[in-house]
Amino acid sequence: MNSFNKLKPYLDKQNALFTALTLFEWDNATKAPEKAIDNTSAVMGILSDEYYNALINDDVTFLLNTLCKEQLSALESSIVKELKNAYDDVRPIPQAEYSAYKALTAKASSVWQKAKKNNDYALFAPVLKEIIDYKKKFAAYKAKDRGYNGPLYDILLDEYEKGFNTQILDTFFNRLKDTIIPLVRMVSKKSDKIDKHYNELHYDIDKQREVSHRLAKYIGFDFTKGVMLESAHPFTTNLHNRDVRITTAFFENNLESAMFSTIHEGGHALYEMHIDDALTMTPVGTGTSMGFHEGQSRLFENNIGRSRAFWTPLYPQLQETFKEQLNDITLDHFILGINKSQPSLIRTEADELTYCLHIIIRYEIEKYVINNDFDIDLLPKLWNDKYEEYLGIRPENDSEGILQDIHWSCGDFGYFPSYAIGTAIAAQIYAHLKTAINIDDCLEKGNFAAINDYLKEHLHRFGKTKTTNELLSGMMGENFNPQYYIDYLNEKYTALYSSL
Repeated sequence: MNSFNKLKPYLDKQNALFTALTLFEWDNATKAPEKAIDNTSAVMGILSDEYYNALINDDVTFLLNTLCKEQLSALESSIVKELKNAYDDVRPIPQAEYSAYKALTAKASSVWQKAKKNNDYALFAPVLKEIIDYKKKFAAYKAKDRGYNGPLYDILLDEYEKGFNTQILDTFFNRLKDTIIPLVRMVSKKSDKIDKHYNELHYDIDKQREVSHRLAKYIGFDFTKGVMLESAHPFTTNLHNRDVRITTAFFENNLESAMFSTIHEGGHALYEMHIDDALTMTPVGTGTSMGFHEGQSRLFENNIGRSRAFWTPLYPQLQETFKEQLNDITLDHFILGINKSQPSLIRTEADELTYCLHIIIRYEIEKYVINNDFDIDLLPKLWNDKYEEYLGIRPENDSEGILQDIHWSCGDFGYFPSYAIGTAIAAQIYAHLKTAINIDDCLEKGNFAAINDYLKEHLHRFGKTKTTNELLSGMMGENFNPQYYIDYLNEKYTALYSSL
């Protein structure tokens, strides 16, 4: 038995424990009873402890050191590299603190849900402070282990998109602001000319569920390998490439919300479903990074899902489902409506143009609280001030302000920038697809097989065996380049609003 085969039992155990934890997280967010969380979080703490032991032990340490010196296949090398990344990420953290943190975040989401529902930031604030303290402590452990003396927030950013730090992101976001803010000012003068009252009429929830199911299936979501439920905050999770799960949320007076959440999460899900069978249930059997993952979801939600070509075959069906509300709304009117841009408070409901301003606000707050001492009670004011500064609007309550996103309750500090990175990646992929497969023709004919086959062949099947830049370079001969996103926004919104 060679050294890699000796490693396999540990990989299998790690995967099994991670799968169990993922199932509990899914259940907590969807169907678990409200009063289950205390006992369930204790179980998750124990499972997290076992996961730690399966990853951090003398045998795995010895095998990783041995395998670094052995001749391995390309797949084996990728698996060992990714395992080493996970090992190095967890090893500096004391086991008792790791397990306690996991138990805390298992409960935190339910506290956040209750706080958001009741507009009660004071309920969530102590939990949020404890999570932030853990994240800062863990980042400090890792920085010391790596001999890194820079901002602690860089350590957290690296967990989601390797190679991106605050210096790179500050430059990236300043460049976006220079593009987005003038465009927002330009379109805001004309946005009132787009009548979108139809979106706020009453839309039966059961009919919306049918529409979301049809949309997911239409773009390629395989319901024999996936399920769709409801949660307070839409998300995607996966156990392997034959069990991928998405959620959405429905609102009676907002038709667009569930539709575009479904398309967004469907993009995530398709990525996971397309992972090669040889990779699934291994450390490389998932998306290569959160930024690249968001690149797939934003590609489907915005570049594809808000295009006229996408809705050409679909809009008559939507009109038929909601005759009373949409009978007098033409396709051209609908396309303007789903692309209408105006400052708003809720990130997940934000239009395509202003969306990254929401991300910049979160990035700046995260950078501040991780790199500095702060008063937890003053964070809502900081949040509100930044919304007024960047979007010209101020939340009236914390439910539509600092409590609107689930991510911090999960400990996902460093995640939000991935949305902006992914949005830029999506524009770059979309620009390539327009030349590689005539994507508009595919969409007008409802031919998603051609789109998904291309994405699977050139991007999705590789999982974590290739980096973001390796995937983009392999497909189009070019690394990550945000200029595609800047050009996309300028071209799209200039064209849309020039006729108004």
